[in-house]
Amino acid sequence: MTAPSDPIFTLPRGVRLKWDAVRACHVLLGPERALMLDDIGHAIMTELDGASRVSDIAARLAARFSAPVDVVQPDVADFLAGLHAKRLLEAR
Repeated sequence: MTAPSDPIFTLPRGVRLKWDAVRACHVLLGPERALMLDDIGHAIMTELDGASRVSDIAARLAARFSAPVDVVQPDVADFLAGLHAKRLLEAR
């Protein structure tokens, strides 16, 4: 199933965001997998609140980092869509 064009993403059951002291980075932990996040990935993941659409998240990040929203939004959408394709996020 494909995600809508401006979906709301959430962490599915069994997936969580965690600080990994051994790797000294944030990781997204899923069943039998761990995805290390850079600062940008972590910033995007911390904006997931179960109510915000991709456009809302991109707007907040653009304001936070003083960047043009039309540059930020495609990157945010691609990042979240990639995690959705790997079943590390659910979309509604």
